[in-house]
Amino acid sequence: MRILSMLSVLLLVLAACTAPAPTRQLGADGRPLPQLYRIRPADTAKLQFRMLDSVNALRQASGGAAVQLDPRLNAAAATHSRDMSVQNRPWHFGSDGSSPIDRVRRVGYTGEMLGEVISETYETELETLAAWMDTPGSRQVILDPRAVNMGFAWFQESNGKIWWTMILGS
Repeated sequence: MRILSMLSVLLLVLAACTAPAPTRQLGADGRPLPQLYRIRPADTAKLQFRMLDSVNALRQASGGAAVQLDPRLNAAAATHSRDMSVQNRPWHFGSDGSSPIDRVRRVGYTGEMLGEVISETYETELETLAAWMDTPGSRQVILDPRAVNMGFAWFQESNGKIWWTMILGS
């Protein structure tokens, strides 16, 4: 009886130690609601290289050559992402009237700017890339066979909204 009592107490203690299963809110369609995607400053390099690897895989699958990250294009993309947030609209012109070509020249990029793709979303970088690939104009920029350099950056607002910018150059 004593051993049975001790085992019962032990089982109760162990049961109390297990973490409850995480609960996720479900939407009207019965599917889990999305979780807020937060980017930490320490994640910058990881996200840039994840995007670079993904873009290069897509380029390779379409017969194109790989591109490499260019710090000047990253800087131009970061500036534009923050500026789109300030303007509260996704578009290719800066609040000072600058074009994408103006912005890449300002950072000292001497190659040809081939295109810029932008997005305003709460989605991850890979979900954003998938959306860009579903849009013919953005897809054309990402897969441009003349591209050798890529810049990629974002700005995340406190509410979680992310402004993404990718620039490709030759």
